[in-house]
Parts: sequence; structure tokens; C-alpha cells
Amino acid sequence: MLRLGGKEVSESICAGLAPTIEKLAGNNVTPTLGVLRVGERGDDLAYERGLLKKFESNNAGVRVTVLDADCTQEELDSAFDKMNADSSIHGILVFRPLPKHLTDSHIIETIDPGKDVDFMNSRNLAGVIEGRKDAAAPCTAEAVISMIRHYGIETKGKKVTVIGRSLVIGKPVSLLLITENATVTVCHTKTADIKAECKAADIIVACCGVARMVTAEYVREGQIVIDVGMNVDSEGRLCGDVDYDAVSEIAYAVSPVPGGVGSVTTSVLLKHVTDNCARMSGAV
Repeated sequence: MLRLGGKEVSESICAGLAPTIEKLAGNNVTPTLGVLRVGERGDDLAYERGLLKKFESNNAGVRVTVLDADCTQEELDSAFDKMNADSSIHGILVFRPLPKHLTDSHIIETIDPGKDVDFMNSRNLAGVIEGRKDAAAPCTAEAVISMIRHYGIETKGKKVTVIGRSLVIGKPVSLLLITENATVTVCHTKTADIKAECKAADIIVACCGVARMVTAEYVREGQIVIDVGMNVDSEGRLCGDVDYDAVSEIAYAVSPVPGGVGSVTTSVLLKHVTDNCARMSGAV
């Protein structure tokens, strides 16, 4: 079984950014991400720890604003507006989904397109929908494609099953895979037989947000399984949407959690913030 680790992919992305970050530092400018988090969700905290480590080790900055889980819509929108107006912040990441009593509509509608590093606004998603090769995408979706390219995984003419249809990962990664000439099936809670759809695929991308949902019954020999999930199980351990131990006994290649797509996602996020900083400062 081939372990699709994210370390090498991440290091390659960061190495490519180093000259730009060094040039910006010479002008006393630091690529800086603003993070807005509501509550203390385990998966949010795990991702936050990863990105803090990634940015610090690459001489970039992160400013985290934390609101109580029971905050009001007004408090959320106000905190976001301050971040959006701060010229020293070059990218904004809002952890979603938000608590059910809150909506992200104000954020999506008003975010500065130049700071929209996770591409929440439809204007930035348009390039992905159009299939432009130069279009950036939401960080996790782009991280999946980065891993596929790094490991030389063929997508042309291949059947890919994506489990999940969120705007954060499911839909954009499906569009990117179509651009990569794959034939994509998107599964969700209303899909009649998800196990059969998964077994028919050459590649499975699991992004449903359900801990260890993809078991041995979902896979067959020769498949490539990319786990995008980031969950915390009942024992407080970080795990993916794939039962790694069981699936790795059958599939040809599997990405682990932690140590897989998540580590690449933070590097893609760093790239988006650095590119924005360079543009905003006139360095490019």
C-alpha cells in the first residue's frame, strides 16, 4: 500500500514561496492571515494549530479572533468587518460551518476579493466553474489536486467518486477534477448506494465530515483513496473520513489523517496569502 503523505507536497509549495516572503521581509512586510473562529470545535482547533505552525515556520503571520459559540450575528459581522478593513491583513479565513443560529451571508457578500483566500465569494469561484487553468480554488480542493499531481496520479478518463457536496470542498474539488479530465460522480446523503458508487471508482475523494465513514466495504483493490476529513473521535483523537487501517489493507494508495491533505492545505493557504500580500504591496 502506498501512503500518500502530504509532507513532501507541502515542502515543495513552501520552498517555492520562500524567495517572495524573503523579498517582502526586506520591505518590512509580512504576509498575514486573519482567522475568525466561533467556538471551540475540535476540527477547527486542529486545523488552526496546523496553520499557526506552518505560517510561523515560514516567516508569515496569523492573527486569530475568537468569538463565543453563542455570539450574536452582529458580533460576528462586526469582527469580520474589522478584519476586512485592516490593510495589514492579506487574507481572511472564517471557520465554517458556523453555529446554526449564525449565517455567513454578510461575510460572503462583502469580503474583499483580494483577501478571499478560501474563495467564499462567487466572483472568485467563477474561474473554477469556468475551468480556467490559472484559476485558484478553495485551499483544500487545491490541496487535493496538488497531491494528485505530486504523486503522478492519472486522472484523464478515470472515474472519481467524491463523497460530499459542500462549497468548501465537495463541489470545487469536483469541478477541478473535471478540468483534469476525470469523470466525476458526487455522492451525498441522498445517494441511493454510496458503497456501490465508491467501489466503481478508480479514485475516491472522501470529504463528507463523518469520522471513519469509508470502511473496507466501500473499496476494492487497486483504488486510490484521498481522505480530506478532519474529525475528532470519541476518544479525542484526530481522524479522517476513512477508516485508514481497514482501507489500507485493500486499496492501492491511501492518504492518512493527520499527515495527508491537511498539511498541504495549510501550505496552499500560505501561498494564497503570500500572493495577495505581494500584490497588495506592489512586490509583483
